[in-house]
Amino acid sequence: MNADGGLGVQLHAADNVLVASRELAEGTAANDFTVRKDVPRGHKVATAPIAAGEPVRKYNQIIGFATEDIAPGDHVHTHNVEFKAFERDYAFGADVTEIEMVPENERATFEGIVRADGQVATRNYLGILTSVNCSATTAKLIADQFRRPGLLDEFPNVDGVVALTHGTGCGMASSGDGFDVLQRTLTGYAEHPNFAGFLLLGLGCEVNQVKGLVEKWKLDGSTLVQSMLIQEEGGTAATVRAGVAALREMLPVVNQVSRTTVPASELVLGLNCGGSDAYSGITANPALGAAVDILVRHGGTAILGETPEIYGAEHLLTRRAVTREVGDKLVDLIKWWEKYTADNQGSMDNNPSPGNKAGGLTTILEKSLGAVAKGGTTNLTGVYKYAEKVTAKGFTFMDTPGYDPVSVTGIVAGGANVMCFTTGRGSVLGCKPTPSLKLATNSEMYRRMSEDMDLNCGVIMDGEATVQEVGERLFRLILDTASGRKTLSEELGFGQEEFVPWQLGAVM
Repeated sequence: MNADGGLGVQLHAADNVLVASRELAEGTAANDFTVRKDVPRGHKVATAPIAAGEPVRKYNQIIGFATEDIAPGDHVHTHNVEFKAFERDYAFGADVTEIEMVPENERATFEGIVRADGQVATRNYLGILTSVNCSATTAKLIADQFRRPGLLDEFPNVDGVVALTHGTGCGMASSGDGFDVLQRTLTGYAEHPNFAGFLLLGLGCEVNQVKGLVEKWKLDGSTLVQSMLIQEEGGTAATVRAGVAALREMLPVVNQVSRTTVPASELVLGLNCGGSDAYSGITANPALGAAVDILVRHGGTAILGETPEIYGAEHLLTRRAVTREVGDKLVDLIKWWEKYTADNQGSMDNNPSPGNKAGGLTTILEKSLGAVAKGGTTNLTGVYKYAEKVTAKGFTFMDTPGYDPVSVTGIVAGGANVMCFTTGRGSVLGCKPTPSLKLATNSEMYRRMSEDMDLNCGVIMDGEATVQEVGERLFRLILDTASGRKTLSEELGFGQEEFVPWQLGAVM
C-alpha cells in the first residue's frame, strides 16, 4: 500500500487507480497526474491511462472495465466503469499452506459457560422461538413482560429474554428449499449454546408445525424447553399468561451457571459487513482478517458469509480450499447465485447498494475483493449451506445472501458465538443471542457514531496503527466479549428485530 503525496493510497503497484484519502479538488497536483475533476473522499482516481474496454485494477485484481477512455487524474466510478463477467482461474488448493498452530498450553483463553453437552456459550439467554408469523405478536408480548425494570434483578446470570419472530412459516410448501431453510434456521437457534432454555410458540394450523420441529432437535439435556399453541391455550391473552409463567419457572434454573476458563478454540466467530465503503477493504476488513488468522492459529473457527459479496473474488478462496471438494462447493454456490439472480430478472451487480456507491464502491467485483479480506489468509476448511451447523475448525464459508440481517441470522444459526460486523457507512445491528462487535472503517464515521461502534479501524488509514496491530487489538476485544463484556449493540438493545431467516420459494 503506497501513499501518493498525501492524496490517497494505491493498494498494489500494478493498480491503475488510487483511493482518495480526502476530498480532492479539481487541479490538485499529485506525483504523476493532476486531478481533472473533483473526487470525493474514498473514491478512486486514475493514476494511468485506461482505454475504453480495458480493465480497471485495484488490489491487483479486476474491479470493472472502462466504458470510455480514462485519463490520469480522472474520477473513476459508475459513470465510466461497468461490470462485466470474465474468466477467473480457480487454481484449487494452490495457496494451501501448513498453519503454524499455537501450542495448546500457550493458547489464549476466555471465560465461557460450558453446557452439559460440552458446547461453550458466551451468553445465557432465554428465548421465544416462533414457528410462524401468526405467533409473532404474542411472542413479543410475552418478551415485553420481562423488560419491566427490576424483573430480572434477582437473576444476574441471565442475559435476558428475547423473542425471535419472522415473516413466514405458512403460505409455503411443506417441502423444498424454503421449508428446509426455515426449519434449519430455527433448529440452529434452538440448539445454540447461548440459549439455556426457550419457549417454542405456534398458532396451531400453520404449515411449519411445532411438533415436527421439536422432533428434529438434538438438544443439550439441560436445555429447558416448553412449547405452546395459541389456538390450544385459549387465545392471545391466555397464551401470554401461560408463556410468562413458563419462562418464570425457567429463570431460577437458567441463573445457576458460572463462567469458567476455556480455550479460544471454543470460539466460533461470525464475519459480516454492511454499509461498506471504499475503506472497508483497506482498514476494518483486513484487520478482521488478521484477527481471524490469530484465532485460527489458536484452534478456533471463523465463518465468512454473503455469497453475492465474494462474487468476482471467489477465485482467491478456491486457491485456499483444503480439498477440491471444498473448492467445488464454493464454485457451485456461485453458479447457483448467477442462475438465481437471472431467474429473478436481476444481476449480480445489483449489489453494491446506493450507499456503497456513495462511499466509493463501483462494482460488485470491487466490493467483493474488499469483503473477502475479512477471511484472513489461512486455508478454507469447509463450505456450508445457509444455517447449517458448522463443524470444521479453521476458516469456513457459509452460503448467505448479502442482506445483513438475513446473512447474520444464518451465521448465528450455524453456531457463531461471537459476531464481528464491519461498516463504513454506519450500519446498526445486533444478533441475539450472539454478541455483535461493530467495527468502523473510517474515523469520521466512528466519531459521528461512536455510541454504536465498538472499535475504530480508521486509525489504519490515519497512519496511527497497522492492520496487524488493529487485528491483535480486535482479537483481545473478541476474547473480552466472549467473556461477558457487553457490546454497544447489546447495551442499546439490538438483536431481536434483526432475526430474519432467508425466505425462499413461492408465497402461496
